[in-house]
Amino acid sequence: MKRLKSTIAYDGTNFEGYQIQPNGRTVQGELQSALNQLHKGSKVKVYASGRTDAGVHAAGQVIHFDTNLHIPPEKWPYAMHTKLPADIRILSVEEVPSSFHARFSVVQKEYRYKVWIGERQDVFQRHYTYFYPFKLNIASMEVAKQYLIGTHDFTSFCSSKTEIEDKVRTIYELDIYEEENVLVFRVVGNGFLYNMVRIIVGTLLDVGRGKINANNLTTILKEGNREQAGKTAPAHGLYLWNVVYNDN
Repeated sequence: MKRLKSTIAYDGTNFEGYQIQPNGRTVQGELQSALNQLHKGSKVKVYASGRTDAGVHAAGQVIHFDTNLHIPPEKWPYAMHTKLPADIRILSVEEVPSSFHARFSVVQKEYRYKVWIGERQDVFQRHYTYFYPFKLNIASMEVAKQYLIGTHDFTSFCSSKTEIEDKVRTIYELDIYEEENVLVFRVVGNGFLYNMVRIIVGTLLDVGRGKINANNLTTILKEGNREQAGKTAPAHGLYLWNVVYNDN
């Protein structure tokens, strides 16, 4: 038995999220179905770096699974693609030690959030960017983002459904830049709470519109009150972009 690590991409539009559910189409469900077919009906469990919600996309999700099939790593994408739907692609596969775990070995993650800021929505971007046709003060957003970089208790920036007690996380980088009509938020950290990136984006957009003062971010962080931060930006603008491990 050997352990394989795979980097995958998927279009989250038609999924109910990553994690397998009794009802609804999921990324994990499709992956395990494909692997079960390749293993002639034997059950194969797939582990991921983390769950993504319905509508969230991935450009660099990482999974691992154990197999006894004698398929060279470079041939696995071809084998998997014969069984997978077109909205999931296998980008790479490599053999790793049995101590590797897609979730527990993570060192840092990068998410990107895309906001369409053109006056008119592009019909072809409606599932991949958040349409937000409002004038934004980017300079204020740049000031506000600096308060979020570093190690903080992000209670104000996570869903009330979050069950994890320790809400301290570290953000290493937070960049805001424009690509044509798309404003991109790039966030790199050691881990993220439920809806954390989407709430950060929603808050910074409120700063850009003048609804929240940029210098109030310190107070919002300290008070730990979800209601003081901005709204949760929609899922379809979010991408899990990259996952880093010690072996990287």
